[in-house]
Amino acid sequence: MPPRVADVTAETYRELTRERRWLADLDGEVLRTQVEVAQIAAPTGSEGRRGRWMARRFADVGLAASLDGAGNVVARTRGAYAGDPVVVCAHLDTVFPESTNLAVQRDGERVVGPGICDNGRGLAVMLTLARVIERGNTGLARGIEFVATTGEEGVGDLRGAKYYLANSARPFAVIVLDGAGDDRIVNTALGSRRFRVVCRGPGGHSWAAFGTPNPVHAAARAAAGLASVRIRGASRSAITVSRIGGGMSINAIPEEAWLEVDARSTDDQTLALLEREIRAIVTAAAAEENDRRTPGTQPLSHTVERIGDRPSGATPDDAPLVVAASEATRLVGREPELATASTDANAAIGVGAPAIAIGAGGKGGDAHTKREWFDPTNATLGVERALTIIATMARLVTE
Repeated sequence: MPPRVADVTAETYRELTRERRWLADLDGEVLRTQVEVAQIAAPTGSEGRRGRWMARRFADVGLAASLDGAGNVVARTRGAYAGDPVVVCAHLDTVFPESTNLAVQRDGERVVGPGICDNGRGLAVMLTLARVIERGNTGLARGIEFVATTGEEGVGDLRGAKYYLANSARPFAVIVLDGAGDDRIVNTALGSRRFRVVCRGPGGHSWAAFGTPNPVHAAARAAAGLASVRIRGASRSAITVSRIGGGMSINAIPEEAWLEVDARSTDDQTLALLEREIRAIVTAAAAEENDRRTPGTQPLSHTVERIGDRPSGATPDDAPLVVAASEATRLVGREPELATASTDANAAIGVGAPAIAIGAGGKGGDAHTKREWFDPTNATLGVERALTIIATMARLVTE
């Protein structure tokens, strides 16, 4: 009878005493690396400079790194291993435009700056784990692949993670390092479908052409209809009209108006239902505006384009990866909290690979704002947890 995963995790933790000591010694260096990488601009779609920096840092720890077709930076532990690899991911991109001032400041114990946690922390810790694993040369049954991914944020639609998974063998396990923390384990993927709605018409003068269908009116009706949607008897879900715009002048009937919509659920069937609702509401709003137009005027048209699709799903609570993560959390003195979120783990779960997302130690807050902060107090505990999870999964020959 194979040993229990929790027992393997506890044994692995004990056998990593030397490596955990190294992590404690490297704590200050991890923070310096975190600050350095956070100050390299990497808006979604423009991650190249940060990616090249990561490739150089992987080389510094003895791992050859390459850039794939999506701009991901991929490095693998040296040696011959059996079976599919354990994959460690951290996303390169941030929500901040290229022009953002990325200076990092000290505020007492805290370090403050855009992207310092999300995902400066994840990238810095991934580099440190690669260094310690390579230095330790601990006997592992499986190779470990480190992937710094592109396109995780916003309309990036998990581009890098999807590309990597579509062009690689199915991983044995995927551990995503995203932000700070040492207790949450994201094993449920919050799926989303995102849409850009565009209404177009002939436009004209607000007085002389009055009666011509107005795309802004249609878009506004659609937004109001979407705001009133209530899905009952299905998984928890949400529809958000997140952006809206159009028009050229206060005294002109617009030729175009647009809105962007974010639909979320933990269930793909519910996401499909939400998509049908969105398309039906937009079609009805456009038809109502056309019905009100002056006879003989040109009708408006509309399009609904899906611009994002993040799969939902879950790695079961009793799966070896989740059991190992929960036990590793307890071993560093924290109580595990299973959670739901949207991360690169969605892409892995979507192709059937066991995946979780975890914080990379310390505490953080105000993510996606220029006030984003990181507190490094006891941050090594989260890094120890990550190392224990990775090493445990790399020692398991079968699930």
